[in-house]
Amino acid sequence: MDWKDFMAETEANIGSFSKEIPETVRGFGIMGKAAKADGALSEKIKEFMALGIAVATRCDSCIGFHVRSLVRLGATRDEMCEALAMATYMGGGPSFTYSAKALKAYDVFSE
Repeated sequence: MDWKDFMAETEANIGSFSKEIPETVRGFGIMGKAAKADGALSEKIKEFMALGIAVATRCDSCIGFHVRSLVRLGATRDEMCEALAMATYMGGGPSFTYSAKALKAYDVFSE
């Protein structure tokens, strides 16, 4: 998978759909901003949590969004591997394959 092309296509699709449901998108944006705000947990920790959920639910686009955020937030490859090890432990074989995808995405978005 070409992560950069995949995410560009995903964002284009989301953009088109968003025009059809602007109030839902507005609400989702408000919820996301509140959920990701630094508090007792940092945004970075919250993004690692979201990545684990993305791996467990086998959501390629979610993996892309959260890995890109983690790269922006300065996550190291070691941190990524440890978080993905936990996701693999919790999700078994399917999460193992999606964790490998997530690490590849990290490598691409870190270039």
